[in-house]
Amino acid sequence: MSSLKPMTSILASVAALGLLAAGPASAKVEGDTIVLGSAISLTGKYATNGIHAQNGYEIAVARINEMGGVKVGGKAYKLKVVYYDDESTPARGAQLAERLIKQDGIQFMLGPYSSGLTKAIAPVTEKYKIPMVEAEGASRSLFTQGYKYLFAVLSTSEQYLASAIDLAAELAEKSGKKPSDIKIAMAFENDPFSLDVRAGVMEDAKKHDMKIVIDDKLPRDLSDMSATLTKAKALKPDLLIVSGHSKGAATAVRQINEMKIDVPMIAMTHCEAAKVTDKFGAGANDILCSTQWAETLSYKDEYFGTAAEFHEKFKNTYEGYTTVPYQSAQAAAAVMVWKDAFERADSFDIEKVRDAIAATEMNTFYGPIKFSEAGNNIAKPMVLRQIQDGKYNVVAPSKWASHPVNFPRKAP
Repeated sequence: MSSLKPMTSILASVAALGLLAAGPASAKVEGDTIVLGSAISLTGKYATNGIHAQNGYEIAVARINEMGGVKVGGKAYKLKVVYYDDESTPARGAQLAERLIKQDGIQFMLGPYSSGLTKAIAPVTEKYKIPMVEAEGASRSLFTQGYKYLFAVLSTSEQYLASAIDLAAELAEKSGKKPSDIKIAMAFENDPFSLDVRAGVMEDAKKHDMKIVIDDKLPRDLSDMSATLTKAKALKPDLLIVSGHSKGAATAVRQINEMKIDVPMIAMTHCEAAKVTDKFGAGANDILCSTQWAETLSYKDEYFGTAAEFHEKFKNTYEGYTTVPYQSAQAAAAVMVWKDAFERADSFDIEKVRDAIAATEMNTFYGPIKFSEAGNNIAKPMVLRQIQDGKYNVVAPSKWASHPVNFPRKAP
């Protein structure tokens, strides 16, 4: 196994410390290279997912380059990405986006990690009319602002755990209960993404007339959710839902096991990215995990082949992955959108490229991509995976299921 380490990440860490001289470090095209820019979380609380996203960008750049690059005006160009570390801080992300555009001459952007950082950067790219194709900001509120230069390859956040509510209703009916008998406990990070996930859960729970018995905010540092779990022991909910990015998922699985929380169904975001199977072994079994993508789905393209083939290539390229997180897959897809748009525009004119992105309609190993007028991907569904003996198996919606769901979850 080799470990692909982008040279531009060295530039990023130096630049983040303010050690580079001011002045243009790069521009939209340098000779035979198209330069994309990204402020991304390489340190701070989102660093785990930021690195997953960077790895996704880099594997796609490498694959496109080795397959002949990007053809514009009868000439082949290579891709390169310049990264700065936003330190998981929105204000820093906005500052670095401005730097990429104004000082470095970047005219084509890839997104940061998280909805919060994307929310901070989108006004900057919009102000300068710089197109940004992002893969990690799912908050639906990003797509209600009227932005014309923001495009996202992923499904929006209110869809993340809706399938868990529908699955709970389905399982209740199978066991002779009414969906309205279901009691739900919830704990969410206080950030745009997780609050949108909560809004989607609330809407779907209301549709089934389910009862919300716990509705908590996770603490800012995401390191302790024992207060919520203590209440869950007393109130005995049927379904526990957690959304707090990678750190929140790791905290939840650890404390559910430490406190021996017995809830028949547990669903959360960011299981794969938090590597909960590696960290907690059998303690992660039967947890349901929302995902934008799974290697068992029947998606494919000419660059990576099938979803399963991308999964294997990624694991063989980067050390330490037993399951490829969807954050990496969707980051790779964002780079593929850029290649496709440049070639259809057959130009580096920003407005022509922006219009080509808006008209995207493509199939990838990650799934279909087609943007609404608001800029979100309207072509790809979310799925729900369950950890079964350490493996992530798709269990819902039933149309996409590769395995039956284990229910109820066995207590730790």
